[in-house]
Amino acid sequence: MIVAAGGGGDAVAASMLYAALYAGRGGPALVLTYAWDRQLIDPVPGPRGPDHFTGLRPMTRSVRTVPAEAKPIAPAGSTLPRLAAEQPHTFALLDPLHGAEGITRQLEELIQLLDPESIDLLDVGGDILARGDEPTLRSPLADALTLAACCQVNASVRLLIAGPGLDGELPAVELRDRMGPAVLTLTAEDVEPVGSVLEWHPSEAAAMLAATARGVRGLCEVRDVGLPVPLTDEGPTVHEADLDEALNRNELARALLETESLEEAEQASRDVCGYSEIDYERNRAGRLGSRPEQRLDPDSTLRLLDRLEAEARARCITHMTFRRITEALGLGDERRQDLRALLLSSRPEQYAAPLWRIASDRRGST
Repeated sequence: MIVAAGGGGDAVAASMLYAALYAGRGGPALVLTYAWDRQLIDPVPGPRGPDHFTGLRPMTRSVRTVPAEAKPIAPAGSTLPRLAAEQPHTFALLDPLHGAEGITRQLEELIQLLDPESIDLLDVGGDILARGDEPTLRSPLADALTLAACCQVNASVRLLIAGPGLDGELPAVELRDRMGPAVLTLTAEDVEPVGSVLEWHPSEAAAMLAATARGVRGLCEVRDVGLPVPLTDEGPTVHEADLDEALNRNELARALLETESLEEAEQASRDVCGYSEIDYERNRAGRLGSRPEQRLDPDSTLRLLDRLEAEARARCITHMTFRRITEALGLGDERRQDLRALLLSSRPEQYAAPLWRIASDRRGST
């Protein structure tokens, strides 16, 4: 059983972890994950619960699985049904609408039902090891909720950190004394099972994790603000961290232990961190909702890309995520796949799957 601490890219990374550790040792994994796509797929702020889907299947009293035929109820969106269609694993929905106590209940029911051989709590990047006051944190709530819940179940849970620093929240150097040595290093072979997923999934952290496992090195720019994330030999490593130490360090997770609703959890985040990431999503949804529909003009887009790459080279950037390019060119999330198709058809030599490699100085670019 693998708990994807933050949902999204952590669920994709769970398939890589399974390939590295458990392939050939039995059937597929049960992956517990949030339906929380951070407005890259879902325009509605916050996470989705069972009532936001049709076609879910009951597994226990509190747990529903997300099969390929499940559908989010409009206007909500979710990557989970497509992920379930392309992966052999069973994806079960973590429901934060009842706070940490609700997630704890879900875990306890599954442990009682399945008696799993192992339980891994997996976080890509390592922000689950935060204190809660670090200025670089952007989305601590999901990870803190799963940490709080996993620390309350009557079972052994192993906390694993994949790709330290790759989520762009806590630098890898800050994480070194918060986790143990690497227990494994992901390889290109481990990425192979999610190759098709990486062509469409919006997670930047999972993309960089996969790219480093495939040997990509350099400096990758991510997000709308152009945050630089180093792609180093540390990128594809997976480390074990002490679960109890993580809870003792994480003030937000401790504040969430007895929460019974998402509203309580949000307020705890405001009290500890000074903000709620769902408030940010609400504000962003309002801005996006007033923006007119955009079109993608190939010629002007490629000219703008030349300029963007020239500016990136000056910052010593070697790669970008497709989300970063989309936002830097002033396009909306809904145009990301169209942009990706244009770039791969016009300049395929720059595709460092699943990232975009910045070209060397192109004639005529400024």
